[in-house]
Amino acid sequence: MPMKNLIEQKITDTLESNYMPYAMSVIISRAIPEIDGFKPSHRKLLYTMYKMGLLAGNKTKSANVVGQTMKLNPHGDTPIYETLVRLTRGNSALLHPFIDSKGNFGKQYSRDMAYAAPRYTEVKLDKLCGEIFKDIDKNTVDFVDNYDGTLKEPTLLPTTFPNILVNSNQGIAVGMASNMCSFNLKEVCETAIAYLKNENADIGKTLKAPDLSSGGQLIYNEKDINHIYNTGRGSFKLRSKYKFDKKNHCIEIYEIPYSTTSEAIIDKIIELVKAGKTKDITDIRDETDLNGLKITLDLKRNADPDKLMNILFKLTPLQDSFSCNFNILINGQPKVLGIKGILREWTAFRINCIKRQVAFDVEKKSQRLHLLNGLKKILLDIDKAIKTIRDTEQEADVIPNLMHAFDIDEKQAEFIAEIKLRNLNKEYILKRTNDIDHLEKEIADLQATLQDEKKVKNIMIKQLKEVIKHYGRERCTEIIHEHHIEEITAEHLIEDYKLKLFFTHHHYLKKIPLTSLRGNSDQKLKDDDAVIQEIETGNKADLLLFSNKHTVYKLKIHEINDCKASSLGEYLPNLLHLDKDEEIIYIVATDDYQGHMLFAFDTGKIAKIDMAGYATKTNRKKLANAYYGKAKLIYLTYLGIDEHKDLVAFSSIDKVLIFNTAGVNGKATRGSQGIQVLNSKKGSTMVSIKSLEDVVFEDANYYRTKNIPATGRYIKQEDKMREQLSLLD
Repeated sequence: MPMKNLIEQKITDTLESNYMPYAMSVIISRAIPEIDGFKPSHRKLLYTMYKMGLLAGNKTKSANVVGQTMKLNPHGDTPIYETLVRLTRGNSALLHPFIDSKGNFGKQYSRDMAYAAPRYTEVKLDKLCGEIFKDIDKNTVDFVDNYDGTLKEPTLLPTTFPNILVNSNQGIAVGMASNMCSFNLKEVCETAIAYLKNENADIGKTLKAPDLSSGGQLIYNEKDINHIYNTGRGSFKLRSKYKFDKKNHCIEIYEIPYSTTSEAIIDKIIELVKAGKTKDITDIRDETDLNGLKITLDLKRNADPDKLMNILFKLTPLQDSFSCNFNILINGQPKVLGIKGILREWTAFRINCIKRQVAFDVEKKSQRLHLLNGLKKILLDIDKAIKTIRDTEQEADVIPNLMHAFDIDEKQAEFIAEIKLRNLNKEYILKRTNDIDHLEKEIADLQATLQDEKKVKNIMIKQLKEVIKHYGRERCTEIIHEHHIEEITAEHLIEDYKLKLFFTHHHYLKKIPLTSLRGNSDQKLKDDDAVIQEIETGNKADLLLFSNKHTVYKLKIHEINDCKASSLGEYLPNLLHLDKDEEIIYIVATDDYQGHMLFAFDTGKIAKIDMAGYATKTNRKKLANAYYGKAKLIYLTYLGIDEHKDLVAFSSIDKVLIFNTAGVNGKATRGSQGIQVLNSKKGSTMVSIKSLEDVVFEDANYYRTKNIPATGRYIKQEDKMREQLSLLD
């Protein structure tokens, strides 16, 4: 049957009249974040929770929040709950979550880990939201009607810090998209402060690089990062963090790029194994639990974990890219902005918020001042006020009579009329009117602030410093410079095996595989030579050799020739090209640069230096200033991770102090002179340190101290004799 009344219309006209309004609605009202860092769905949800009293109150069921949010958001309970899930602490999607949560909210790093239904989970606003809603009730932002005109909701939230840069945000609109990476809150606030002080400040000095909630490592390329900072577009590379479990011979991956999931990584690795592209993996397991993400790769016994991970970084999402597109709605118009552009827009927005808040305070205080000025007038004749009210026959005439009697306006008269009879006394009125001078000064200061943008910026700077103080945290994502990334080299092919190092008094170093030692353990040494250190390690470890010239020499153990127990080994002065008066005094082997070196000086000070301070990305053979050089070194030793020792310090005046190394705080700087342990008395010095097991005391606790520094106690005569006898032995 033929259709009637058809109207011909060009497709371009149809698109313009029907599709364009939809496209604009998605862009403006749904997908693109605004300068406060929120999309409308985020803002409606958080504001609903704020009005529910969930900033300071107890948690409530998520279903309750979802139901209340539907008064502002008409798009259904499922999208609202999905929005809530992403904003929670439990989901781990945000660097600084807005919602404190209880229950299963899934995980950002998992594709298949489903979140629980809203009837099972509980939520409240995180403390950080106090900065998001600061002074919102003081006319800082505009409010509009909700979709049915029954409630008011804010168009923006007056966040006191550039939240748009602090949390990741992704949106896909029609014909455009937005992808905001997150930055460290402390770095963002410091950058905002620097910008407020000087718009030409170098933001790269304070804003080091993006910081993602998933952690991992960011491969820093200065050119790429600067391009993102300047244009708002670009990408950077992220890679996973892992550790090698030597005991179980497996790799444990515990942080992955923000842009991927554990399931995607596992699927790709399985694909590689099936394709025969890697033969070192015998099993792969997802061991993620309440303690966090964990992907375990079981390896063959001869597999090289670092070489394998380099292959996996190249072929799987264990290394991935994050594409940035800083597309933000500014006054209803989408704009792609660089970091300075975002800070400029946020600064203008925040200045307006503070000016509106100050104007609000001026109005409220002025109203209060006006009422108190009226109250001050009746102080001149309280009896007249009472008589005026008492002599008035009609209630409606009380206000006009007071206005006429004291030459005050209607609001002042209303305020006076509402005062209780018991308060119509001189003392009460004086107390209330004493605030007049204070109020006048406050109003003058506030009005001066309104006229001076520099004062407004100082308020912003103060608020930003408070945010840093209360909410600043260390980076989640480690920064690794691109030129430090290790590629597959010949070193990955080095055979790894267990061995022992022997260091002798005459500066010989012997490297003997354990398999060789089993057959012959008798060491050949020169006459009057002796082994002073014996270390068990691996062929891929590094060897640090400390000299008396405050220098540490670094050797790759695999570069040292193997020898047998029947040979003398390597002569260190020749191997290291030592100066004539330079001697090696201590050696330590490490494959992870964990633990501490302990240096004791005759000044009574001890430095506990983090081994990480000796790690270098390049193959440097020699590091100067390996330890403090302005005092005489009398003792040094290596302490493993969480290892603590009881040590005995002896002074030049026979004082003894027993202390534990746990009381010595670690230092990051190699040249640190340390902290005082043994106090000097009568010009005494610390002459030696021994391990507690190497001394013989009748009552060791007599010399022990819990707190350092301390002066110690004079050695008992019987203990002194024991020490002398032990030296003779």
